[in-house]
Formats: sequence, structure tokens, C-alpha cells
Amino acid sequence: MLTRRSLLLASLAAGVTMTTARANPSQPATPVDFDVPADACDCHTHIHGDPDKFPFAATRVYTPEPASPEEMAALHKALHIKRVVIVTPSVYGTDNSATLFGMKARGNDARGVAVIDDKTTEAQLDQMNADGFRGIRLNLATGGINDPNVGRARFQAAVERMKARGWHVQLYTTPSMIAAIKDLVMQSPVPAVFDHFGGAQAELGLEQPGFSDLVELVRSGKAYVKISGAYRASTKGPDYTDVIPFAQALIAANADRVVWGTDWPHPDSSPHPELKVTDVRPFYPIDDGRLMNQLPVWAPDAAIRKKILVDNPARLYGF
Repeated sequence: MLTRRSLLLASLAAGVTMTTARANPSQPATPVDFDVPADACDCHTHIHGDPDKFPFAATRVYTPEPASPEEMAALHKALHIKRVVIVTPSVYGTDNSATLFGMKARGNDARGVAVIDDKTTEAQLDQMNADGFRGIRLNLATGGINDPNVGRARFQAAVERMKARGWHVQLYTTPSMIAAIKDLVMQSPVPAVFDHFGGAQAELGLEQPGFSDLVELVRSGKAYVKISGAYRASTKGPDYTDVIPFAQALIAANADRVVWGTDWPHPDSSPHPELKVTDVRPFYPIDDGRLMNQLPVWAPDAAIRKKILVDNPARLYGF
């Protein structure tokens, strides 16, 4: 059975040649085995454009392989998914052009989540809004930001920028950071959206510090959570059975605040001290069809799945 560790080892083994040869991002090997509702949305994806046209930031902590809009379109055709949310990955810093490139390829079926900084002007945000961006992302996890004071300051600054335009603030972080900013999220005039099960690790159990805070925030309606990238939380791939209680706890807390995503093309952003930043890392070889087939296990009720795949994304991203 494939586990997160075996995927990682396989990826590193493949990486010996990945700096000179490119492998395509994964495409579903398993057909979807349930009726996907019309207008379903994959709420967490990335585009990695041609590096000559979309150069990576010098401050990045890893280098991914390319992943094109055409490859993403093939993925979603196989999954019977119409809509998509493209999130600017950390490797681009505050350059959202690759994300916009991907959004334009999908037209009105795409929305974006941008990364900004203090130099981003209100006029630029206005243009992003016209282009279909609906939120900004704070990627605390990839950069290894664990200081609660830093997390609180960055969240407060993001909320201040977003409150006038009604965008949400998306965070890739850990349960301990969620606990540290919980009071700020409860007071926030804009929604918080937590990536990838809030960074919970299934092997630590439902009682791990911070997960109950995430559940409470979702229950309150002040936060959304993406039940996305299950392989990042799991040690029991490829069906991620250890994630089932986490998904079910979040859905039971408030099915109106849960969205789903693949995390395609499955970049490996985890720490690898033995690698150079410029070493091109292969993607995790995830079967997105098998991944998507876990959703009926997590949410057996078709009406609940429609909320997760259609209604909640339409509300959050303005489809």
C-alpha cells in the first residue's frame, strides 16, 4: 500500500532525473464512481507555467515541475468537474500571473486566490477582482512560520486589506496556529478559509491540539475548511482511511462551510535539507479519481456532497 512516506521516497528517487527530464502531472487512473453534481468545483489547484514565461521567485523554498492549464482541463474532464479555484503557490511570491494565465484558460468557470504584500496597490486589487480573484492566501506552513505573534499580525493585516472588498483570507497553516488566531477569526469581518484539513495530521488523532478549535470555527460559520489534499494529512494512502474521522467531524460541524479540492498537481513543498532550492521536485503521484471517490465515504448524503462541491464554492467564490 502506498503511504505518504513511500510516495515521498519514490518521488525523491525519480528526482534524480527530474532536473533534466519532465514528467507530466498525474491524471486520474481510477474512474469516479458516484454521480458528480452539475457545476462541481475543485477548490484547490495550482498552475506552474513555463518558467521562461513565468519565472519562480528567488525567495522560494522549492522548485516544482510545470503544470499547464491543458493538463488541468484534462484532469477535470475525467473527474466531471466544471469549475475550478486556482491558488497562487508560494514559488511565485506575489506574482499572480501564472494563476491568471490558468484562470483565463477556463473563463468564467475559474476563480483565483492571490498572494499579495504591502506593495500591492488597491488599484491592482481592483483589477484582480475584475479578473476573478476572490481572496488572498497566507502560506505560513511552507515558509515554516510557527510563531503565533507573526501569524496573528499577518492575519490581522490581511483582514484589514480585505474587509472593504469582501474577499476572504485563506491560510495554509497548522492546528496550533489556528488555535493561536481563533479569537481573531471569530471577530473577523471576512471569512477565513483553512487549507488541507487545517494542517491536521491524522496519526495525531482528533484530540491533537488545535483541531477542536478548527471544528468550532467551522461550526460558528466564521471559517471555511478545505477537505483537500488528504494525502498531506494521511499515512494510509491511497484511500486515506485515517482521514475519515477528520472529514466527518468537519462536515458534521457545519456542512455549509466545507469545500473540496484535489490540490493538483500535488507539489512536494515539504522540507528536504538534502535538496537545493533549484532542484526540480517531482509531483506526488496521486490518483485523483481514487482521491475523489473518498468523498462519498466522508459524505454519504448526496445533498451534503452538493453543498460541498457546488453550493458552498458558489457562495464563497462568487460563481
